[in-house]
Amino acid sequence: MMGTPFTWLARRIRFGRRSLRWAAAAALVASILIVVTGGVVRVTGSGLGCPTWPACTTSTLGPTAEMGIHGLVEFGNRVLTVVLCIVVGWLIVVSRLQAVPVPRVTRWAWVQFWIIVLNAVVGGVTVLARLSPYVVAAHFLAATLLLTAATVAWRLVGSFEDRTTPQTVPASVRRLSTALVAITAILVVAGTAVTGAGPHAGDSASVERIPIDWGVITIAHAITASAVLVLTISVWLVTRRSETFIVHRRAGVLVLVLVAQGIVGLVQSITGLPEMAVVLHLLGSALVWAGVVSLLLDAHERPHVANAPLGTELPASPE
Repeated sequence: MMGTPFTWLARRIRFGRRSLRWAAAAALVASILIVVTGGVVRVTGSGLGCPTWPACTTSTLGPTAEMGIHGLVEFGNRVLTVVLCIVVGWLIVVSRLQAVPVPRVTRWAWVQFWIIVLNAVVGGVTVLARLSPYVVAAHFLAATLLLTAATVAWRLVGSFEDRTTPQTVPASVRRLSTALVAITAILVVAGTAVTGAGPHAGDSASVERIPIDWGVITIAHAITASAVLVLTISVWLVTRRSETFIVHRRAGVLVLVLVAQGIVGLVQSITGLPEMAVVLHLLGSALVWAGVVSLLLDAHERPHVANAPLGTELPASPE
């Protein structure tokens, strides 16, 4: 009987849960790194270090010596995308070849793969559009979408081990976590507008900027960030005296990350957006988004998931 290559491999190779944990964690770390290295490309003015796509020049795949550091930085970011493909491909293989099937993890691994393809195309359009701030913003949002899928896959793997006892999350916490994701999404989009209107265009030459007042959009961004912090503290307080210890712990860590992110944002605003502060702020934004998505998944996780195999499809929890 004919089958897929995975069917043939499944008869001969099996991976354990530890391999799955490492693969999911590697995909998550790689998705965060792609956000950070994208920021390095921007603040070093290397966005057009490779002036064509998918090759670096019309005649060479990689950068030439004449391109200098900008060509190396931009090409390095492209190479990281290849590494990301390999990591996610490994996650697909490991999740598919589990002794106990994990179909949800496999599905989210494939989602990551196709988002990488999407992001590569948007990255190419970004170069061809000569770093249009709107396309650059779309490129960042596509990277955030990849981070979302990587976080979901990672949490699906981790949920099997995190739950030693079942917990029931109050409806109020589920509502707060949903609102938190919505407001944080607005914060991320506002952040792209701040960047698109700011001085770091991604290239040393004159590049189009979003025609809005940078000061006004920065203040709006800060107000939205404050709302995210208030919502997160609310989740932490509501879960402090309940059995939802994992949600409480996650919210506490997220509060610390948000405070650190706020300090970095304030410092970069009053010191003229130094390059290192911008990169740290991008790292913080990735950690915040991963934390918010994780909190949402914890708050909406179905009861008794601890007692079910990782790949089991469970009925939805009652509201």
